[in-house]
This record gives sequence, C-alpha cells and structure tokens, in this order.
Amino acid sequence: MKGTALSKKERKNLLRIVVALAAFAVLFTVDKIIGLGGVFEGSAAWVFPFALYLVVYLFIGYDVLWRAARNIARGQVFDENFLMCVATLGAFALAIYRGVTGQPAEGFEEACAVLLFYQVGEFFQSYATGKSRRSISALMDIRPDHANVRRGEKVETVDPSEVKIGETIVVSPGEKIPLDGTVMRGMSALDTKALTGESAPRNVSAGERVVSGCVNLTSQLEVCVDKEFYDSTVSKILELVENASEKKSKAENFITAFARYYTPAVVLCALLLALIPGLITGEWSEWIYRALSFLVVSCPCALVISVPLSFFAGIGAASRRGILVKGSNYLEKFDRANIFVFDKTGTLTKGNFAVASVMPAPGIDEEEVLRLAATAECRSSHPIAKSIVARYGQAAEEGYTLTDAAGQGVIAERDGDVILCGNEKLMAAHEIAFERQTGAGTAVYVARGGAFVGSLLISDEIKPESRETVEALHRMGCRTVMLTGDNPLIAADVAERIGLRGYKASLLPQEKVAEVEKMLFEKKKTDVLCFVGDGINDAPVLMRSDVGIAMGGIGSDAAIEAADIVLMQDDLRGIALAKRIARKTMSVVHQNIVFSVAVKVAILILSALGVFASYGMWVAVFGDVGVAVLAILNAMRVNAGHDEARGAQTMPVCRKAD
Repeated sequence: MKGTALSKKERKNLLRIVVALAAFAVLFTVDKIIGLGGVFEGSAAWVFPFALYLVVYLFIGYDVLWRAARNIARGQVFDENFLMCVATLGAFALAIYRGVTGQPAEGFEEACAVLLFYQVGEFFQSYATGKSRRSISALMDIRPDHANVRRGEKVETVDPSEVKIGETIVVSPGEKIPLDGTVMRGMSALDTKALTGESAPRNVSAGERVVSGCVNLTSQLEVCVDKEFYDSTVSKILELVENASEKKSKAENFITAFARYYTPAVVLCALLLALIPGLITGEWSEWIYRALSFLVVSCPCALVISVPLSFFAGIGAASRRGILVKGSNYLEKFDRANIFVFDKTGTLTKGNFAVASVMPAPGIDEEEVLRLAATAECRSSHPIAKSIVARYGQAAEEGYTLTDAAGQGVIAERDGDVILCGNEKLMAAHEIAFERQTGAGTAVYVARGGAFVGSLLISDEIKPESRETVEALHRMGCRTVMLTGDNPLIAADVAERIGLRGYKASLLPQEKVAEVEKMLFEKKKTDVLCFVGDGINDAPVLMRSDVGIAMGGIGSDAAIEAADIVLMQDDLRGIALAKRIARKTMSVVHQNIVFSVAVKVAILILSALGVFASYGMWVAVFGDVGVAVLAILNAMRVNAGHDEARGAQTMPVCRKAD
C-alpha cells in the first residue's frame, strides 16, 4: 500500500521519542533504586535530579514549549500546548518547591512522563493523518503535459496554456485531448469515462465538439481549439474542486475546544486555592502545595492522548482492512452517515465492457453469432470489440480483409464472403432487415451474406457486491441514490438490478455538484450525506459532500485526493465495515471522555480538600498518568473485534433518512 513509509520528519520525531523514552526509563529506574536526590549532600541536593530530568524534558518537549510561547505572543493562549506547559512546568515547580523547603524532591519524573505520553499521542495522530492524505498536487496529473500544434507545415509540441483560440492541435491515439475544440479532420472513439462517467466510448468525426480530458482511443484527430486552456473543461473541474474544498465543513477539534474552557478554569481554581485559604489561615506552604497538586492532576492528558489515540486506532483498524480514513473528524461523521449517493461507472459497475446477452436470428446459435462478430472485430482496439473477442474466447478466423466503416462498424471480406458487424447505421446502409435490441447497453448487429444473423448487447458489468452493499444500507435504514453521466435507459436498468431507491442520469460534473448541493440543502441538520465515486468528474462532488468515499484501486488520483475515505480494495462492502469501525471508535471515545472527566473531577475535589495529603503526589500521578494509561488501553480496543461478516445482525443502524 502506498504511503505507509515514514516521512523524514516522522522518522526524526520517532527517533527523538525513542531516545527520550530510553533516557527517562534509565533515570526513573536509577532514581527509584538509589535515589538521585541523595547522590549529593546539602540543601541543594535536589538540583542534581532536577538537572537530569530537565535535560530529558527539554529534549522531548522543546517544540511544545516553543509553540506555546509563540501562540501566547499571538494572543492564542489557551490551547493544548499551553495545557502541557502549565501541567508539566507546574509539576517541576512543585518538585522545586519541595526541594527548596527541605522536603523530598518528587515530581520531576511526572513532568517528563506527561510530556512523553503527549508526544507519543501526537506522533500517532500525525502519522495516521499523514499516511492517509496525499498532496493535492496529484490532482494536477489530469492536466495534459503538452499539446501538439500544427503551425504551417510543422507540428510543434508546446504547453497547453500557449495554444491560442483558432489554432489546430493534433491528438494521436492514446493521448489526452488537451483543449476543448471542434474536430476538423479524422474519426475516432473517445474514452470519456473519467470525465463524464459515461461508460461507452464516444465516436466523433469532423464537425463534432470534443472536450479536454477525454482520451483518444483509435485514430488521429485534428482539432480546432475554441477555448484557451484556462477556460477548458479540465480547468473548470479543478476550479470546482477548489471551490468545493472551501465550502467543506470540518468538525472542530475536540481537544482545542475542551482546552479553551478547561484550562483557564483549572488555572483560576488553582490560583484561588492557593490564595484564599492561605490568606485566611496563613499556612501558605500547605495551600500552595495543594494548589500545585491540584494543577498537576488537572492536566487532561488522559483526554489529550486517549481521544486522538482512539481515533488513530480506528483509522489503523480501517487501514489494515484496506480502508483509508483521512482524519478523525471524517470517522466521527461517517458514524452518522445515513444518505448514500453513488456514482455508477467504476463504483457500482466495473467500468469495463462485457457481452451481456446474445440474441441470434431464427435458426442461428449464439456461438455462430459470437464467431462472426469476433472475426470482424479481432484486430480492433476498441473496448467494445475487445469485449466481443474476450467473450468468444477462441482464436478468430484469419484471412479476412477488415474495413472500418467510420461511425458504423466493421466490414470483413474474404472470397466473396462478407460479414457486417456494427450499429444500426451499418445495417441500414446495406439494406439489411434486423431485429432491434431493446435492452440497456450498446447493441452490436451482425450480418453475413446480406442476411441478419443476430445481435449482441454490450454493457458495463455490475460489481457482484453492489447489490449486497445497497441492500445492507437499506437494512440499516439508509437512503441510496445514484448520480451518473450515463443515459437514462442504462441508469434505470442499473438502478433496478442493484435495488437503488433513486437515480439521476445524463449529469455533467457541474450538474452532479448542483444535485448534491440541492440534497445538502434539503436534508436535516442531523443527516450526513456520503458520496461514493471514483472518476475525475467525481472530485468536486466528493469534496462538497459531508463525507466523500473514493474507490482507490482504480479510482483517479483526483477522486482519491478529494475523498475523505478511500476503499483501496474497490470493495463496496468496506462501507459497512467502516461504519462498524466508526461506531466502535466513537463508543470508546465517549467512554474515555466520561471516565477521564469523572475520575479527574473526583480527584481534584478530594485533593483540594486535602483528603490525599498523606499520599503526596502519587494520587496526582494516578489522576494524570494512570488515568491516561487506562484510557489508552481502552482506546486500543478499537483494533479488535472487526470480523468480516456483513450480515444484517452485525450492521450498525442508521437513523432513517427522510
């Protein structure tokens, strides 16, 4: 799988964490066995362990300290960096206070431990999101690298942006059409699947318009440019993606929101706890000690670490099953997704052609129709021709002279034996009576010796798991809709065979975005709309939807980058599996929040009342590090228990969408 290697920055951070953990383990072990505070005698003996722990602290946390100071200078005081600084420096201050007052200097190790755990959590979260998200620059791969312009007697290769309106470009087979224009010379088939979602290649000839982004399949074309590159279809799609990205709503980060209110509250409480009782009783040392203990235990590292780790575990569990989730906010949203909108080609269908049915004329068997069609199409590179040859599965008969009838089909001749294979126009041109195909798909008619022998229906293959996935979503109470650039007849047939509740056909990329915008406007605030697609044309819709899912194995780079979730195995059943993982992740997150807050509030109150005074800092350590460890262990449960069964009994339940 791509993107699993650590970046240079991640490797550097990981090395720093490992070195700091090793140094801390050695210091902590030696300190507990021999007591670093007793190595030197005198009132300043605490300086030795302080200096050692401070080195580890600065090594692992210098960036946290720098970010906190920088944000404070910018007026952004209460964030998670500030939380870490207050908690850990408070622990150091407590230990120094104890040392100065002649008490055993304890607490240096707690400060290091808190920051170490925090950095580990930060690394995991950074790694998870970094592995999932690719640069948006991958989208630019759809932009043609060059255009071949006919200028005088020469053909020059230039950047598409340098081509002027009215100039003629030459597009060879296998090349992308770099600019919009009109065909001046040549006939060919164009692959428009990535651009419009249309599964059948489009035949074009002189006088017809073509758009940038299509792939020329069969013959050379000369195209008169009628739009500059920056006004071309590909450029408009890129612009749609950018605009949709700006509209994308993102869940506010929980930790930042929590810290915004929690941090100033506990700092104020600690200050009041030190001042008010101290003024009343005059026992400043005791109440400052309680305030510092209060400050240490108030550190929300259980939440700061366990909540991101819960999401990371969920992202990791999905990743190991071929599902890439690009952030915790998308996992949270997907747990509530209840409206699913699908693209057709490459998503619900395989995006390739196959012979769906053979209809022989009376007295002719299917094998004979296939044999004659394969004989005529054996040398063609057209996708439909390849599907016929593949279905025949045998070596085609040789010795025929094959002539391409532009826009109609192929004529095969040998010693007076004439085979016609093509569309209705070819049959009409040779005055052959034929029985019209009425099914959804592309009809290919075959005649021999002036007589109709049968027809074949070519259609895009439906993925075997499509119906199963749609049925599973329906059992969960979710609504399913298909948006496609295909014609209404094919769209209706696919929707019926799969069991979709609704569909819209003949949609251009802009119209797909408009349709999704309409659905987003009409849905309830509690509804979450999820779009599933794979083509370049799907990128704007994937970006605009609440949650976008791309088929990663065959999906375009644009769709994968625009999506929030990527199914790397191109298996739609991953949608239901992802919902189970999202459900368990959110359950663990809620458990950790309730557990951490409840325990901390209890310890904070009891510490302020002096209940744990005889236990020193150990209760504070449990309230901070101990609760964090328990929460982390609970977060790791997200990885377990995701079986591959996809029956209704294992499905999470969506709220019914109106």
